[in-house]
Amino acid sequence: MNDFSLIFGNLFRKKLRTILLIISILTAFLIFGVLGAFYKAWNAGTDMAAADRLITVNKINFTVSMPIAYLNKVRSIKGVKRATSASWFGGYYREPRNFVQSFAVDAQSYLEVYPELVFPDGQKQAFLNTRNCLAVGVDTALQYGWEVGQNIPLKSSIWQQGDGSDAWDFTICAIFDGDKEAIGANYAIFHYAYFNESLAFAKDMIGWMVLNSENASQNDAVSERVDALFANSMYETETSSESAFNKAFLAQLGNISLILTMVIGAAFVTILVIVGTTMVMAVTERTREIAVMKTLGFQTGRIFRMVLSEAMLLSFLGGLLGLGLSFVLVKVLAGLMASFMPGMALSGQIAGFAIGLMVLLGLATGVLPAIKAMHVKMIDALGKN
Repeated sequence: MNDFSLIFGNLFRKKLRTILLIISILTAFLIFGVLGAFYKAWNAGTDMAAADRLITVNKINFTVSMPIAYLNKVRSIKGVKRATSASWFGGYYREPRNFVQSFAVDAQSYLEVYPELVFPDGQKQAFLNTRNCLAVGVDTALQYGWEVGQNIPLKSSIWQQGDGSDAWDFTICAIFDGDKEAIGANYAIFHYAYFNESLAFAKDMIGWMVLNSENASQNDAVSERVDALFANSMYETETSSESAFNKAFLAQLGNISLILTMVIGAAFVTILVIVGTTMVMAVTERTREIAVMKTLGFQTGRIFRMVLSEAMLLSFLGGLLGLGLSFVLVKVLAGLMASFMPGMALSGQIAGFAIGLMVLLGLATGVLPAIKAMHVKMIDALGKN
């Protein structure tokens, strides 16, 4: 009988206890995998932000508009390569519960500033040439079963037309995707001019501007020039990098990173206490057997390695099962949440970190029991009743 057979046999000496421990560890790593994938998707906007892209919003709040005339003024600023505008539409399809993330944009320049949007042959030009075109992200199209050529009314929870209607009629003439999995295709865009011409209020106003600087190293200087141009006006601005803007936006929704860290930390501390205590108890139960092993010539170092390996095996059994289940669950959730949280996936980085945690958990729960086993005295142990 080799050492692995002894380790495996000792681990499953009390099957129910071991199975419950495996389930506990499995649960912790299942939580870790799912929350890790959620956190990755949550921060995708920050991670995928272009280095040379800047966002200009109203200094009061990003929900406050600014004049569309600002767009041409910004284009003339030194260091600005190109600029576009967008406005939040607050759209929904038929009923308010059918939310559609949608924006009125300066179409030509928007596609230049966001080259990562990929269109099938001919559809990009169709979007640019069709005044009432709605270009829909593939995730949104799949969610509502929309196809190219379909006519749909899109209602707004914010805006109204001059005749009192809150619905704009669109023809879907393009369905786009992102050039990377993590880039969302969960929204729709349409021509600002078509939207603006029939507005009942706030005409010739835009939500924000997006700029490309000539070089990312010029971002700070360009931001200062933009904000200086509109200083002391009715609509002062605040310009920041796309990454900084996305981080600030997410921060307003709460410190998700801290919340996830606390949840995962609490789960692992609990598992550490449970498994560590149980391993010490298991070694105590086997004190006489360990003494017998020593009389048979097992060296203290070998006994130390066997007990530590037992803890490591337990950690990896539960951890790998939990990680595998989290992979399956994340796949399911990614399909269900694609419309508002694209790019949800169990990355190699998350899996690698999880394996590192398995090693740490095995060491943390196995070292003390292994030391205890190593120092068992044969005379005292064999002398016990």
